[in-house]
Amino acid sequence: MRIRVAVIGAGSWGTTVAHLAAANAETVLWARRGEVAEEVTRRHTNERYLPGFALDPELVATDSLAEAVSGADVLVMGVPSHGFRDTLGQVSEHLRPWVPVLSLTKGLEQGSRLRMTEVVGEVLPGRPVGVLTGPNLAKEILAGHAAASVIAMPDVAVATELQRVFAGDRFRVYTNTDVVGSEVGGALKNVIAIASGMADGLGAGDNTRAAVITRGLAELTRLGLAMGGDPMTFAGLAGMGDLIATCISPQSRNRHVGEQLGAGRDIADIVAEMNMVAEGVKAAPVAVELAKHHGVEMPIAGHVAEVCAGRMTARDAYRQLLARDQRPEHYT
Repeated sequence: MRIRVAVIGAGSWGTTVAHLAAANAETVLWARRGEVAEEVTRRHTNERYLPGFALDPELVATDSLAEAVSGADVLVMGVPSHGFRDTLGQVSEHLRPWVPVLSLTKGLEQGSRLRMTEVVGEVLPGRPVGVLTGPNLAKEILAGHAAASVIAMPDVAVATELQRVFAGDRFRVYTNTDVVGSEVGGALKNVIAIASGMADGLGAGDNTRAAVITRGLAELTRLGLAMGGDPMTFAGLAGMGDLIATCISPQSRNRHVGEQLGAGRDIADIVAEMNMVAEGVKAAPVAVELAKHHGVEMPIAGHVAEVCAGRMTARDAYRQLLARDQRPEHYT
């Protein structure tokens, strides 16, 4: 029986995942804007988010949630964290029972401090739920470069079936049962990428960047373990892999935000000129709250949150981080 996939959210990554799925299954992409849906279906492009790239000709799109999800066998959520719950609530009116839900969103819900799969559990209880995550830059995948990702889901049988839906000749998909660790890695790497970008904006060198990435990995691992994640996850695609790609790539939105902050620009101006969401800006204060709740230290995340809130400059943040007391490299 041919599987029907519904991907909600026609940003760069949602569109790319829909493109990948269309090679293996009947796939419908939901776009908020009708003109984007028409472009994807008729011209097989999405110039707003992925200029210059051709999409699978079998991929169709719609601006009707009912049309997108009413016959779906798999639901993929690719909307930003701040609109995730509301969009999912609208989807729930049309989705059949027991349809598995896969989140692409690498963020945390403000206020509740919930991971996206926890939001799914509240809005659509009783369904298999997981995440697709890893070092996946959309434009590189569409350009045909090799990449790898991981589907994290407690139900191994469902994860294995979904693995076949999204895998391609140059896109390897692994499975993992650690949803908590995978989501924490995906959300927190965006925060660390802002810190890495700040170093670039300040004119720091590769030594500084390597230190930020490494100490950032230590921070997100500490929080992930405290929340119940598997330590091996943070050395894998959802942890170190995603962190490296997001911290060093010129395509990274979060790194770009940090670079601009390091150059002295105001966060409001930076965000206003972007046509896609940098999740790390919203995730940073939530990460600080979670760190306090679980009793772990996250100094880099804390300083990123202060800079994004306008209470500190990037230069002052780095001065304070360098002035911290010396300590063993491994501590809890």
